[in-house]
Amino acid sequence: MTLPTIALFTGDPAGIGTELVQKLLNQTSTRQQAKIILISQRGTVQTPPSVQWHTWSGLDAPAFPVGLANANNGQYMLNGLQEGAQLVRDGHADALCFAPLNKSALRLGGMHQEDELRWFAQLLKFDGICGELNVLQDLWTSRVTSHVPLKEVSELLTPAKVVESIQMISKALQASGKKNPRIAVCGLNPHNGDNGNYGDEEITIIAPGVEQAKASGFPADGPYPADTAFVRAIRKEGGYDGVVTMYHDQGQIAMKLMGFEKGVTVHGGLPIPITTPAHGTAYDISGKNAANPQAMMNAFDIACRMGVHHRSSKN
Repeated sequence: MTLPTIALFTGDPAGIGTELVQKLLNQTSTRQQAKIILISQRGTVQTPPSVQWHTWSGLDAPAFPVGLANANNGQYMLNGLQEGAQLVRDGHADALCFAPLNKSALRLGGMHQEDELRWFAQLLKFDGICGELNVLQDLWTSRVTSHVPLKEVSELLTPAKVVESIQMISKALQASGKKNPRIAVCGLNPHNGDNGNYGDEEITIIAPGVEQAKASGFPADGPYPADTAFVRAIRKEGGYDGVVTMYHDQGQIAMKLMGFEKGVTVHGGLPIPITTPAHGTAYDISGKNAANPQAMMNAFDIACRMGVHHRSSKN
């Protein structure tokens, strides 16, 4: 099988991104997994001969102050992300994998969208369903609502949105190599609403959404009480590949407790595969060679698997 080609961007130059990418490239297994197009500053990463440096506006950028979020590194990141996305969109790469970003710097650099996922959607002129997926080893999560106040979650839930979240995570799991993914869906209220005593969203919204997803060919189970859904998911027998949650922290707390330095974010639903570590830029340890590269390696691995699927789906 021909190796996938991955556009690899070092992310925030003021954070630990360059260190993470260097540690990734130092692994022999990395070079055996994919061909790599590196988007970075010249001289910041020591690369093996097989790695191709991408020529772009940031290649000869001056050094950035370590641990400082400003408009300069924000604009650098936006330019690098654009280069990587265009490489995949135009068929020169099969997936984009990037090191952590700093959202404050991105906004100072000109990003006006809610987050980089929405920024990518606009860049790619994509107006379909997309959302952030979080991955920890073999367990994936998606969420029906994301960066919104908790007081607004209930009114934002609809059966259609539950269906969309189930479909999105199912398709992403299939693209990563899981042929028949098993999906669990969380309820919203304590004890799953206790038959309507603590809220009826499970009865009126979530359960109908689960049934509609099944009818459209995307099987899922639930809703389950949120405080037991992840216990069910990680069982060795009868477990699940993915969990659909109703709001941001319902899934993020569980995933980060299980492995903060291993987690990966997948930008689900977009027309191209995009992955990144789920943790941040760690300004406090930038430049100290103390960063754990495990999440970066996991993000690269998923990008390779999804890149193979993306390429085959175009042929």
